[in-house]
Amino acid sequence: MPETSSFSGFSIAVVLPCYNEERSIADVVQDFRDALPEARIYVFDNASNDRTAEIAQASGAMVVHEPRRGKGNVVRRMFAEVDADIYVMADGDGTYDAAGAPALVRELIAKRLDMVVGTRAGVTDDAGRRGHAVGNRIFNSLFRHLFGNDFSDIFSGYRVLSRRFVKSFPALSPGFEIETEMSVHAGQLRMPVGEIALPYGRRLEGSPSKLRTFTDGFKILLTFLLLLRETRPTVFYGVLAAFCAVLGFVLAFPVLITFLETGLVPRLPTAVLATGLVIMAGLLMVCGLILGSLTFSRVEQKRILYLGIPGPKWQ
Repeated sequence: MPETSSFSGFSIAVVLPCYNEERSIADVVQDFRDALPEARIYVFDNASNDRTAEIAQASGAMVVHEPRRGKGNVVRRMFAEVDADIYVMADGDGTYDAAGAPALVRELIAKRLDMVVGTRAGVTDDAGRRGHAVGNRIFNSLFRHLFGNDFSDIFSGYRVLSRRFVKSFPALSPGFEIETEMSVHAGQLRMPVGEIALPYGRRLEGSPSKLRTFTDGFKILLTFLLLLRETRPTVFYGVLAAFCAVLGFVLAFPVLITFLETGLVPRLPTAVLATGLVIMAGLLMVCGLILGSLTFSRVEQKRILYLGIPGPKWQ
């Protein structure tokens, strides 16, 4: 039986992005109603071509239609449309354990957090497809090296969020990269966050995953690079500068030896290329330093916006 709790004094919204989930959405809505009877349940239908919206409405959920395909577009719409103190975000495919929602909400309230992630127990061992499990391990490890150790499961779509987080989050990613962007946003503003491991189920038979192993993996990797450029430009441009400088010096070394021995520069094109690479390295480093200062200023502005949003009245 689901664990139920009363969270009087807080308005709670369960927001469920859905695309072609007619087989599971009724049970998902009912499970969250049982777990969080005081919550309003919203289903955001992402241009489904089945009966997802009809079944969700018949199950008692408030249905909103988002015609732009992509989970990021749905999340952007959800966060703009819904007003609540606490948001419970999950998927409509039934893989996330609705019975764990009270524990996530209780953790956010008790520790006054801005985000609690329901990490997927065993997802790096079996994500439904072997490629997905390997990808989860690789990308989570890469994230920790690039952006910090706040999260162990950056792709979990099961999250409980404060109003401050939701209303300060820009939601720029159009697709499944949105969870990565949410994790980076929380880390960049040093928001208080937490995690709770919860069971992770399989999709129902006949309900295929929307993830494409290689296409979405490439998009996520590209998102990592773009977020690194935007949030840590000194590191991003510093790596490029180091690459250009090393390559330039490697090319220049034999030319310099020849010049010292003979006083001639017989390989002029190589000398010009090496000089250009070293100059480029210097320019990239300067760009990184300048953009690093601008990024610091942008983070200050984001933090001020975040602090200007009324937080919940903690009890």
